[in-house]
Amino acid sequence: MFKPLHNYILLTRMNEDNKTAGGIIIPDTAKEKPSRGRVIATGDGIYENGTLIPVSVKKDDVVLFAKWASSANEVKIDGVDYVLIKESDILGILD
Repeated sequence: MFKPLHNYILLTRMNEDNKTAGGIIIPDTAKEKPSRGRVIATGDGIYENGTLIPVSVKKDDVVLFAKWASSANEVKIDGVDYVLIKESDILGILD
């Protein structure tokens, strides 16, 4: 498997609903890429002033991340699509 370095997080996108609250079905061509994902793997963290600061998320956490994250990289590993993103572009963890 793939192990991210430093403060990078590997996640899979989670599909959003294809209906609006009013029941209108959104076609695939009009959908935005989801900004919710499941953490697959994390790096160990980043060093600041010689001290390791570990990442705040763990495997299987469901997170929200910035739609237009500057650090987001689409990667394909063993035929599966993933997003590799810096922890700083994760907005929060969903319960």
